[in-house]
Amino acid sequence: MTQKLKISSAELVAQARAKIEEIDAKDAIALVEDPQVQFVDLRDVRERKHSGYIPGSFHCPRGMTEFWVDPESPYFKEIFGQDKKFVFHCAAGWRSALTVATLKSMGFEAAHITDGFADWVKQGGPVEKDD
Repeated sequence: MTQKLKISSAELVAQARAKIEEIDAKDAIALVEDPQVQFVDLRDVRERKHSGYIPGSFHCPRGMTEFWVDPESPYFKEIFGQDKKFVFHCAAGWRSALTVATLKSMGFEAAHITDGFADWVKQGGPVEKDD
């Protein structure tokens, strides 16, 4: 028997998107060389290896994001202490919407790429791959 949820994952993403800054892929591509912008890739390491990644992006696994962003956490990463605009992404924009909404509730301002890395690639954004 499948349990009926109080809220679906799609509704959760829609609620998150209503609260956060979204940047479409075309506008995000225009920011790729801006030294004041830091792209953050939430995808699994296997997704990055398979599909490539945004040049200069920082890999932050989804499961560690809140801990890496929090300066009081023993897992804090200095990159998140920089005075930059942080633009998060995942593959389709769902994980990044939820992540950015959570970070906003923590007091960390960030945006996300609306339709994720898939749209970045579709719109002709630069992609790097490791050998």
